[in-house]
Amino acid sequence: MKQTEQWTSRLGFILAAAGSAIGLGAIWKFPYIVGTSGGGAFFLLFLIFTIVIGLPLLLGEFTIGRSTQKEAVSAYKTIAPGTVWHWIGRLGVVTCFLLLSFYSVVGGWILTYLVRGITGQITGPSYDQLFGSVISNPFGAVFAQLVFMLISAWVVARGVQSGIESANKYMMPALFILFLILMVRSLTLDGAMEGISFFLSPDFSKLSGESILYAMGQSFFSLSVGVSVMVTYSSYLAKKESLVRSAGSIVGLNLFVSLFAGLAIFPAVFSLGVEPTAGPGLLFIVLPSVFEKIAFGGLFLWIFLALFLFATLTSAFSMLEIIVASLAKGDEKKRKRLSWLIGLLIFIFGIPSALSFGIWSEYTIFGKSIFDAVDFLVSNILMPLGALLIAVFVPLKMKRETLIHELQVKSSAGRKMFVLWLFLLKYLAPFAILFVFLNMLGIV
Repeated sequence: MKQTEQWTSRLGFILAAAGSAIGLGAIWKFPYIVGTSGGGAFFLLFLIFTIVIGLPLLLGEFTIGRSTQKEAVSAYKTIAPGTVWHWIGRLGVVTCFLLLSFYSVVGGWILTYLVRGITGQITGPSYDQLFGSVISNPFGAVFAQLVFMLISAWVVARGVQSGIESANKYMMPALFILFLILMVRSLTLDGAMEGISFFLSPDFSKLSGESILYAMGQSFFSLSVGVSVMVTYSSYLAKKESLVRSAGSIVGLNLFVSLFAGLAIFPAVFSLGVEPTAGPGLLFIVLPSVFEKIAFGGLFLWIFLALFLFATLTSAFSMLEIIVASLAKGDEKKRKRLSWLIGLLIFIFGIPSALSFGIWSEYTIFGKSIFDAVDFLVSNILMPLGALLIAVFVPLKMKRETLIHELQVKSSAGRKMFVLWLFLLKYLAPFAILFVFLNMLGIV
């Protein structure tokens, strides 16, 4: 069954796809890695890898989804019937289920902090103790995770146009506006240039093998490729729209958000002499202490938490959508029931992750907390495997004429770019993904 719904416009598709790509990693980890791994040198490397690896993979997923007009599992079945290739779609569904089970936990933390920010309960002197109390509180962590999943399920249940597209049309512009407000405020603080220098000054001597591998891996992870989310999203796109222009817009938006995040965070952090950090500590420990020291700091902290929530939710919508779409198969009546049912199942499955910093902290899997173990499985094994299989599938199983038609190749210059794209997808992307994959597992 073909999809009965479509995005109302290319802009709606771009905002939804960009919302899927722009998530936790782009805001709380990537800027710090840039700052500690050569600044502008690392950013340049990431830009190159995004164009030569991430963009070809993104276009590959787009051609699968738009050519079939079907959700992930059915799309692979249509292109390669009677084979096992549809398991790429199933792998994406499982990966998104697991990913959202712990991603929703972090979404719950953000909701908790947002409520505390509104009520004035984010206070020092020890923000690390405050964070510890939030994530170790069993009832609070689980309840906040439930609320986050209910919001996600409600949006996805409303459908592609009325739910996902409508939410992203408000949330994504709001995210950029909030980022601009924060960036302007940070850049006007005394000593802001030191933060900019930390973030963007090119230092090629700091580029290590590990940082190069991270730039390579981040180039395809940051675009939500490898889990077939973009296969499902592109299946809702009208045939007249340009996949190449859409992919370019999504890549550009993702790069801008990564840049904005660094320019909003590090000038403020360095201006006030606070030690920068990556991961949860940046959002929940460092930034509250920074905003506490500037005029209207409570308001700016609330703004940052709001934009972070928007970024987290828009990614959650896409993860839940691929699961719902694979089961509903275009039946909008099933969509509503499945959205709530799957949302509830993900919440239940994620409870151990929510409790892994509190009453279940003693339970470990291969020496990792439950939360970290699921994160490792998804980020280091399932996502690279999915990206590798998609990079192999498109050149191997899709007809050249179909690819040319979907990418609207008409001119001689377009044909040359098509050949280059196919080469990058067929040879460079699999090699790069395999190398990153083996490195993450500690094999190379």
